[in-house]
Amino acid sequence: MGQVRPTSARAVHLVVAVVALAALVLQLVLVVRGGRVLDETAVPPLSTRLVRFFSYFTVLSNLLVAVTSTLSATDPERDGERWRVAHTASMVGITITGLVHWFLLRPLLDLHGADALADKLLHVVVPLLAVVAWVVVGPRRRTSSRSVALSLLWPVAWTVYTLARGAVVDWYPYPFLDVGELGWGRVLVNMVGIAVLFALVGLALVGADRVLGRRSTRST
Repeated sequence: MGQVRPTSARAVHLVVAVVALAALVLQLVLVVRGGRVLDETAVPPLSTRLVRFFSYFTVLSNLLVAVTSTLSATDPERDGERWRVAHTASMVGITITGLVHWFLLRPLLDLHGADALADKLLHVVVPLLAVVAWVVVGPRRRTSSRSVALSLLWPVAWTVYTLARGAVVDWYPYPFLDVGELGWGRVLVNMVGIAVLFALVGLALVGADRVLGRRSTRST
């Protein structure tokens, strides 16, 4: 794969950022209007709906992609340890979002109209765009075992927050984390499985970055 021109890289990253932001805005509008996804109870107050909106890993991972893609669009060669961790976190997070939705959550949903569009954008389109953009335009050599390890701190923090808040308000953003319905034993098993998935995705990202980096070097 040859060296990508900075103007082309900027354009690709900008497309990802715009699509991710549009998906988030659409879903937020639906939430404000009282839309529900996996929650079949009565529509809660707006303040509760907004807190729940930002409690979804899907929303946070898409938001992270929107931010990192915007920064990449302004400077495709951006680097630094904090940037590497942030970029790795966005790639691992959005990949997990796509995989978990496709294999675990998609069969539970029956959405139509704007709800279905927002769902597809957040869980399918943005994950695919983000991964394809990274493969095509990089950035290269920004992923390492260290950046992967540090990037996993925010999913851990999110999990702690989710379980702690769920124990207080009896609401969980995803069925596989619902302690009230499944019990701690089953939830812990689910968490271990997802943790393994995070590790595998991180390792795959490191390996792919090395391969793509070598190809880019040989072609220049």
